[in-house]
Amino acid sequence: MDLETRIAQFENMCREDPENDMAHFSLAGAYAQAGRPEDAAASYMRCIELNPDMSKAFQLAGEQLIEAGKTEDAAELLTTGFTSASQRGDRMPANAMKDMLEKLGTPVPEVEVKKPTEAELAEGDFICQRTGKRGHQLPRPPFKGPIGQWIFENISKQTWEDWIGQGTKVINELRLDLSQDKDAEAYDQHMYEYLGIDESMLAEFQSQSAS
Repeated sequence: MDLETRIAQFENMCREDPENDMAHFSLAGAYAQAGRPEDAAASYMRCIELNPDMSKAFQLAGEQLIEAGKTEDAAELLTTGFTSASQRGDRMPANAMKDMLEKLGTPVPEVEVKKPTEAELAEGDFICQRTGKRGHQLPRPPFKGPIGQWIFENISKQTWEDWIGQGTKVINELRLDLSQDKDAEAYDQHMYEYLGIDESMLAEFQSQSAS
């Protein structure tokens, strides 16, 4: 499936379900791949409006704003995102945003990590790297190989179940037949974009599988 087709599909998903933060996240990723950083940043920021806990969206929005030459906007957004991610203990995006702030010459704020409330602890003690929300870890990798292991280590059970629901929409909307290699590849591409697995990560996973 070509990139422009995927963009059109994600745009349609966002129109049909404008409150779906994951759809906006996926659209932003497709815009970024197409070399449209301003559009990508706007979609990531819409995702943040819908889900302020999604640290990865802050990180990627900052990257795209820098790519678009909007360094002041990037510094402001990354400062907010770093503070939010650090307070929740969302380390991977927080560290990435810290590096970008330092490269921009922007002071990195001192952040006091908040202890989780009883209500938050009741939701689970696993922080989903995709959404930044507390939840539960999957009981096992959803499938074999390095991608399945990464999902197990980084994606909460709740987010994975959300993808299953979104994936069903993808299958129905695109009329995919997963017994066909081309359709299975299209499904996987949507899953990667939904979960935040980018091309550099896929290349690393492929290298791990080959070794």
